Amino acid sequence: MNLRKYLYIALLTAISLVLFLVEGFIPWTFIAPGAKLGLANIVTVCALYTLGFRASLLIVLIRTGLASFFGGGPTVFLYSLAGGLLSLTVMMGLKKTARFSIFGISAAGGFSHHLGQLFLAALAADTLNIFRYLPILGTCGLVTGLTIGWLAAKILKQLPSNGHLSRHYTTNE
Repeated sequence: MNLRKYLYIALLTAISLVLFLVEGFIPWTFIAPGAKLGLANIVTVCALYTLGFRASLLIVLIRTGLASFFGGGPTVFLYSLAGGLLSLTVMMGLKKTARFSIFGISAAGGFSHHLGQLFLAALAADTLNIFRYLPILGTCGLVTGLTIGWLAAKILKQLPSNGHLSRHYTTNE
């Protein structure tokens, strides 16, 4: 990676961290405990489409680490990491098939984020009963994922297709 790409990754990481921290001030527990809109994932989806998997992974890892440092500690880190890694992997896999729109890919990412967190919770609690919460969290993940996909699509439309961004930052991963 060249210096420009690292700077772009740093900028996107900072934006996603700010979105994560701002979202922390919004009380979402009226929807379902543990459910959030996932505004930081707008950056992840955009990065996946403009930078590819490796750069997106770097953004998720750095954001997760910094977000845990600023607001949650090791438990938040582990749950965010489990959800973020599974979500990113699923989104990349679906994107590679070229059969899904950004909306479907993002919705699957939202669902799989919660699934990853529930896998970790089931492992920690040593019970599969935790998956009884999947219909609630999964539905929230699908809805928020569609919303994130819509926002990411709007942002990606505003980026130059053959301009500065595509010459320096994009990849065909």
